[in-house]
Amino acid sequence: MIMARLQSKPVEPSAKPAIQLRVFGNKPFMRWAGKFGASDKALWRAALKEPDANLGGGVFKFRLAREGEGSSGGSQLIVAMKQDERIVMMFAFEKKDLSNINVKELKGFRKLARIYLELTEAEMNKLVKDGELIEIKAPPAEEPAKQGGA
Repeated sequence: MIMARLQSKPVEPSAKPAIQLRVFGNKPFMRWAGKFGASDKALWRAALKEPDANLGGGVFKFRLAREGEGSSGGSQLIVAMKQDERIVMMFAFEKKDLSNINVKELKGFRKLARIYLELTEAEMNKLVKDGELIEIKAPPAEEPAKQGGA
């Protein structure tokens, strides 16, 4: 009897608002990006790719190729990421200059990631307004609206 009532009852879809991915770079990262010659469009596209490594604690490693050079002229990005919601680019290095980050540096990035990922949207907006973070906007044709859900 209960099963019959459950089956006949219409199921309402949960109406969760769309979550818009936001991508940021801290000041040191954005200085590096300028010297490397990475455009906002290239940074945005790198952020949309699958990460090369999950380093734990909300820290991920992404690859960024220098335009026209492929992977041989590339670099590694160390980012804080809350899946489909927020990415903060914290550090980058060219593979020719550094093979990888060390354990001490990784611990520091995990602490910084925890801070960035726990901030509210209002707090993130204040950091942007104060110039501590620079928001990297999606190119107009590439703005993904991510759906929240299970």
